[in-house]
Amino acid sequence: MSCFRGLRPRTCALALSALTAFGIFATVRAQTPATPPSDRMNQRYANGIVAIAEDKIITVEDVRRELTAYLPEVQRQSLNEKEFYDKLEELQDSIIQAQIDRVLIVKEFYKPKDGDESNRRQVPANIIDNEIAETLIAQFDGDRSKYLAWLRARGMSQKEYRKEVEEDIIYNYMRQQQARSATTISPVKIEEFYSENKEKFYQEDQVHLRLIQFSRGPNDTDDNLRAKAMEVVNLLKGGAKFEDLARQYGSDSKRNKGGDWGWQKRSDLKKEFSEVLFTMNKGQFSDPIIVPEGSFVLYVEDRKVAGIQPLDEVRDQVEGILKTQNARQAQERWLERLRRNAYVKHF
Repeated sequence: MSCFRGLRPRTCALALSALTAFGIFATVRAQTPATPPSDRMNQRYANGIVAIAEDKIITVEDVRRELTAYLPEVQRQSLNEKEFYDKLEELQDSIIQAQIDRVLIVKEFYKPKDGDESNRRQVPANIIDNEIAETLIAQFDGDRSKYLAWLRARGMSQKEYRKEVEEDIIYNYMRQQQARSATTISPVKIEEFYSENKEKFYQEDQVHLRLIQFSRGPNDTDDNLRAKAMEVVNLLKGGAKFEDLARQYGSDSKRNKGGDWGWQKRSDLKKEFSEVLFTMNKGQFSDPIIVPEGSFVLYVEDRKVAGIQPLDEVRDQVEGILKTQNARQAQERWLERLRRNAYVKHF
């Protein structure tokens, strides 16, 4: 289950790839997040209630449970205090709307078919049981005492939590059903979108890179490392396969995959390597390259030249974009209909 229940705010998670460890790829400096300030929700909603949707009261604490994890990220993205609180209020409003929509979607699921009160959809009990069991294992290592302590910390009974899980299942099911209703894209629409948005499909120079690394040991000199790499170069000149030599001689994490690091952009690579790689053609290998981390032999498995990618290469990508757009529009129309027919009061 998503802790944010359908809301997808922009986040900016920064992760350093394992590629950096071998000194060949460009690095990014991570910022250390500061302690986030107050969310100011108590000042904004003095009575502790943010909205009423049908018979459901949505409280400050309901919103805060969803909001807290995002406070450090909002702070990192903000240049000053005013910008932080502007973004924070926008995020709070998005969470409140998502929680209201959740109530309306669950109500829609339970609505009697053709006005027949005896004909209502139900979530099978075993599906709820399985979801709770998976949560118990994934979040609490199967420790029921930890699970019960977590419920107590939330001020929630097992019955109330079961109801929350059931509503989560309904919420996700209903949204998925709406998304599926808008997934057919005609070839004409694909061609029109591509023609109007060709700049979106520009690609940088790229190489499909394989490499063999000789890591520098405490007693290794540049001459020693060059000699090791030159032995491999000579074997390549004699007709040996690069991937076989990578498995035999390589010391990087991809050695078992024949030194295959996949497609790399010029901007992904350190200058010492990009300057060599992007002068090479498909099937060529480099002379030994010596850097502080060791010596390298690089191989160009394939090349992609900078420019607009042809439609045939990006057709699936365009179709995916259009499906996402159509699904979002269909879902928003559906939600607007539910909102028009519902009782909602904001505070």
